[in-house]
Amino acid sequence: MSQGDIEKRTGLLRCYISRVENGHTVPSIETLEKLASALEIPLYQLFYEGDEPPPLPNLSKRRTTEELAMDEETAKEYRFFEKVKRLLSRINEQDRQLLLYMAQKLASR
Repeated sequence: MSQGDIEKRTGLLRCYISRVENGHTVPSIETLEKLASALEIPLYQLFYEGDEPPPLPNLSKRRTTEELAMDEETAKEYRFFEKVKRLLSRINEQDRQLLLYMAQKLASR
């Protein structure tokens, strides 16, 4: 396929296509999508040389940045304290003071 053919299919100027082809310009994602469409290939094939699509990563469980930086035990503790913090924000000040007093008494034993 010539640059002229790609120009007709994408609406991109031939000189721009040449600059991308020769590595003088870095195209945007939108431009890459146009090129892939003109070449009648999936977008991933512009970046991947295999015959089959690359395997998809397992993204089922997402973790926060803090969790990623911690080991599993520390992450469990972090989630527990986040839950306690959320629950404490729901109770009134008098009950919060009573809970704090009881925790201090238990800790002093």
